[in-house]
Amino acid sequence: MRIVAGTAGGRKLVVPQGETTRPTSERVREAIFNSLYSLDAIDGADVLDLFAGSGALGLEALSRGAAHATLVETDRNALNAIYDNVEALGFDSETRVVPGEGLSYLGRADGHDLVLLDPPYGFDEWDTLIAGISKGLAGAVVVIESDREVVMPDSWEIHRVKRYGRTVVMLATAGPSLGGK
Repeated sequence: MRIVAGTAGGRKLVVPQGETTRPTSERVREAIFNSLYSLDAIDGADVLDLFAGSGALGLEALSRGAAHATLVETDRNALNAIYDNVEALGFDSETRVVPGEGLSYLGRADGHDLVLLDPPYGFDEWDTLIAGISKGLAGAVVVIESDREVVMPDSWEIHRVKRYGRTVVMLATAGPSLGGK
């Protein structure tokens, strides 16, 4: 696996061993970032990669012009891969690695312009996750990568929904939470 484009384009990434991390293919990452460019959502962005895995999505954003990335991951092998990748790419000063669970971190998240969500397939807490983003990160562009289309609140603006084999990618702008939830 490698960074697809930008200042670190072509550089290889370490991928965690085991079955807990499902790396996003280069083809899907390229499609995601092409769509984000059309939304002018990358240049200078503060990125939150909430289920970071190897860090490929957040690091791709940095390579393509994002200003800062916060990578949140709970798996020890994935964290080791993230640290190795950040150091190898020279993104130490632009990256914050947060060991911990994505949903727990969400309550502390603020100021992010771009949110990358690629939880493990079978993830079933989308309502909680979307509500947390609506509450703290309204206005952020959100990329959702899942094994199925996720039902979004009416307050969100859906930009794109596209299937790539078993993967569904949705791009949306987070709307505010309604009813004080």
